[in-house]
Amino acid sequence: MVDPRIKKMAQILVDHSTRIKKNENVTISGSVEAQDLLKEIYKLALKKGAYPFLKVNLPGTSYIYYKNASQEQLKKFPEIAFYEVKRMQVYIGIGSPKNTRELSNVDPKRISLRSTVVEPIADYIVNRKDKIRRVSTGFPTSALAQDAEMSLEEYETFVYGAVNQDWKKLGKRFKNLRDKLNEAKEIRIIGEDTDIKLKVYKKSFVADCGEENLPGGEIFCAPEKDSVNGHIRFTYPAIECGTEVQNIYAEFKNGKCIKATADKNEKFLKTMLNTDKGAKYIGELGIGMNPKITKFTKDLLFDEKIGGTIHLAFGMAYKECGEPNKSALHWDIVKDLRKNGQIIADGKVVQKNGKWLI
Repeated sequence: MVDPRIKKMAQILVDHSTRIKKNENVTISGSVEAQDLLKEIYKLALKKGAYPFLKVNLPGTSYIYYKNASQEQLKKFPEIAFYEVKRMQVYIGIGSPKNTRELSNVDPKRISLRSTVVEPIADYIVNRKDKIRRVSTGFPTSALAQDAEMSLEEYETFVYGAVNQDWKKLGKRFKNLRDKLNEAKEIRIIGEDTDIKLKVYKKSFVADCGEENLPGGEIFCAPEKDSVNGHIRFTYPAIECGTEVQNIYAEFKNGKCIKATADKNEKFLKTMLNTDKGAKYIGELGIGMNPKITKFTKDLLFDEKIGGTIHLAFGMAYKECGEPNKSALHWDIVKDLRKNGQIIADGKVVQKNGKWLI
């Protein structure tokens, strides 16, 4: 019998996040670890009269690819995948790794090269005006539970608690804060070893209400590309392609990252920031506010939503936010402001120690 929490999650993904309709092409992607959720979504999509297409990924295939692909294969644009993307109306992606460190020992330059090659597909999905209704979500696996330092049972309770909420009710709160910040022209972030300023376009903040991410629980914008100045020390490790980078410090001048250090895997950090010209610029400022997420778990889908935190993303900016910073990289890194932190909008403190004052 399927866990009723999985059934509820599938219903939210189909009815709220993507609003699947009759005759739509729907891609549902995830690993065999998430088969119960995959099948529930597949069933609901069929009942809607849609045409669902299951893409079930096998553990270990990404490692096989990056270890064995030639330079010619790495540089080959996946035309068939792009053909498929252009014909879908809905995409549901489920993160459900069996091994979160599968790519830890792969040369990051190979990963960076491949990311650059497939960037047009990501840009098409995310940034076109009549964009695909897409959602990224996560399914609790033993690997993710280990990273979060929880038992699988505890981790399941955490995940379903964060996901299976009343998103319409929460959305009203998120949108209210979004509207207030949308009047600001400059945002300043102050915290431990952190003082950074950036300019934002008026009415450019977007509220994530469980639609493009599940769980939702953030408001975000893209800063003006050349406006970021100052320094920041990120609180939590950043994990990309299975590599964990710890204690990241970055300095910015006129938008560009001019210094980046880390206590662990600094070389990897610098390789990622050299992916392309846009990778050293900030593509997103996000502010976490999911009430059910309070603990760092090493899964960015959840960690960037921790209430009382902000995150900055190196690389690609979402065009819906008004700033077209183009990059194959989009790497969110989290800063905790719950201790001696402030968010200041146009000179007014709007959040202090993780608590909203507006």
